[in-house]
Amino acid sequence: MSTPEFIFVQMATRIGLAELIRLGFELCGTYAENGKPASGARCMAPLTSSVKLRAFLDDAPEIYGKKKAARALRYVLDGSASPRETVLAILLSLPYRLGGFGLDGLLLNYRIDTGRRSQSMADRRYCVCDLYWPESKIAVEYDSDRWHTGAARIASDAKRRNTLLAQGVRVVGVTRAQLDDVEELRKVARLLAKMMGRRLRCMSPESVAAHYALRAELQVSVRPD
Repeated sequence: MSTPEFIFVQMATRIGLAELIRLGFELCGTYAENGKPASGARCMAPLTSSVKLRAFLDDAPEIYGKKKAARALRYVLDGSASPRETVLAILLSLPYRLGGFGLDGLLLNYRIDTGRRSQSMADRRYCVCDLYWPESKIAVEYDSDRWHTGAARIASDAKRRNTLLAQGVRVVGVTRAQLDDVEELRKVARLLAKMMGRRLRCMSPESVAAHYALRAELQVSVRPD
């Protein structure tokens, strides 16, 4: 059997760059897609990590696909918990030339321990942020239809966000509808950039075309902006 690291290099010869980045997220994540978009994904331990992928590429001979794999690996993050989290992270973090919004520096499913002052507000000892920018202390929570419905779950999410606010973490929610809508996700990116003190420059014809191309390669639903 081939190793996950070698599979990553092999697939570089068969799929596009964005799809290869997504594969890297999956190999380094805690889920595995079931092959059909509607069938969701199953939870599992990571097959590898970005560090192991880098070590393999550093030690590998000059094999076909190595250069492309190394380029894709620059954008691969550890710890994604679902296919939609992966897509959201890719769209937000990739540079403009590749179709993203350039909001790099994020971590996935980052654990923040609850301080003593916040424990009275929390229903847990720690919170895990779907996407987290540690430098700016900003978290993005992906509110999937599957896991964030029902009165009890909504109440728990509200308490969790209040806990993060007490820790000095600002929280921005992103819904499935926003992820699928080009203009709505652009608004989210603008808000995040403003909170980070950055200036978003993604409206050039080249950047807009690259964004649509990225969505097409990732097979993300697109609603007209």
